[in-house]
Amino acid sequence: MSQADNPHGSPNSSSGPEPSLSSDADDSVVQAKREPLLKLMATSEDWWAIYIGFVILAIGFCIVLLTAPADYTSLESLKGISPMSTYLGKPGGWEDSPLPALAKSWKGILGAFVVIGVLFTVATKLRGKDALGFIKGFPVVFALATFAYILAGQSVIKAYNLEYALWALLVGLIISNTLKTPAWMRPAILTEFFIKTGLVLLGAEVLMSRLMALGLPGIGVAWVVTPIVLISTYIFGQKVLKIPSRSLNMVISADMSVCGVSAAIATAASCRAKKEELSLAIGLSLSFTVVMMVVLPAVIQALDLPTAVGGAWLGGTIDATGAVAAAGAVLGDEALEVATTVKMIQNILIGVTAFLVAAYWVAYVEKNETSQKVGVGEIWYRFPKFVLGFIIASILFSLIHGQVEGGSLLTDAMIKDGTKTLRGWFFCLAFICIGLDTNFKELLPYFKGGKPMMLYVCGQSLNLILTLLMSYLMFGILFPTS
Repeated sequence: MSQADNPHGSPNSSSGPEPSLSSDADDSVVQAKREPLLKLMATSEDWWAIYIGFVILAIGFCIVLLTAPADYTSLESLKGISPMSTYLGKPGGWEDSPLPALAKSWKGILGAFVVIGVLFTVATKLRGKDALGFIKGFPVVFALATFAYILAGQSVIKAYNLEYALWALLVGLIISNTLKTPAWMRPAILTEFFIKTGLVLLGAEVLMSRLMALGLPGIGVAWVVTPIVLISTYIFGQKVLKIPSRSLNMVISADMSVCGVSAAIATAASCRAKKEELSLAIGLSLSFTVVMMVVLPAVIQALDLPTAVGGAWLGGTIDATGAVAAAGAVLGDEALEVATTVKMIQNILIGVTAFLVAAYWVAYVEKNETSQKVGVGEIWYRFPKFVLGFIIASILFSLIHGQVEGGSLLTDAMIKDGTKTLRGWFFCLAFICIGLDTNFKELLPYFKGGKPMMLYVCGQSLNLILTLLMSYLMFGILFPTS
């Protein structure tokens, strides 16, 4: 998923507060720095993703509500009534030249640029970050995202289902690994911020009735497989690979099994891992996430797996929340919904894992050492706050959709005319940023083999197999979605 959580500045992390890495007399350990809640709510990327998401949803719904005819009876009668359908768009399909498609959609592209640019500039300024730097870099990042959309719109490419996410990633990777990403663009590389905001918007599209329907099978995938993989990987590292550092073993296991960088940070704080160990785990996570979010959708399509099964497999195995969402989008809306739901359920385990690892470390690993215990408040501290925005949006618009007369038509019009388009832009921007922030030379040392690499490969292989089996059992047999 992202820059705030990752010592490398990596985009591929889940949400969560950033710890400070400090040194003590014994060694460098991870310390989780606590900030007052009000300060976090004023500066945290998670909270601002919620604020921006709800501003967009509120304005979008009001526009549809105020412009809807009094006697509307169907979604067809609402199409085109909202200015959002004209001033929010993306490049359309084309065959020989993209220019005609751009001529038709330039107002929508410009509108998306202005809306996203203004909202994120204001947010960056109020968070105390480099707003001027964002203003300088964002036009280029947005232009690259537009280029990725144009590539994906070509008729032959579209026929092979090579979606914008792949092209956005490739465009960013090519620049990062050849020309190098210029420093002045860095303030605009807000991978997690874009993804989190997009996921808040996605909440309005995921009805609670649908979420509840996915809840039980989602729990089966996320809460059954995850602890099995974590414990098995840790034991394998200690008993078979005999990794000298228990903390390194645990951080890699949590990173790979729970949800990537955020889980690694939380676990590292609980087991007093060295900052170098955390960096190694993050490097492995980043490397495999980049590969898996491109390869797994292709594998799912090649195996012709049911859409829901494929989405659950993505949600339970790809480390970063944003990568899960974008990879799910490649397979379609149903896969996106299932994948993000499973990942949201799995994200709940971040705090639980941190608490249980701390308790295990105190009770067994550091019996003779003084260790600061992690209280129940750690669960709230580690919980990715933007998930709250997703849940609240889902509940709110589910109520409007089901309880308000005509609410289903209004919410569907709002989504189809505007918020879904912006959500797509957020994901595309995030993939551009992932590519721009990924340098293969810096990651090369993580691929040279050794026990940590073997641990990750073996653990992720187990994770892929068990999650696929559980996904098929839950979403293909016990709770089929179609």
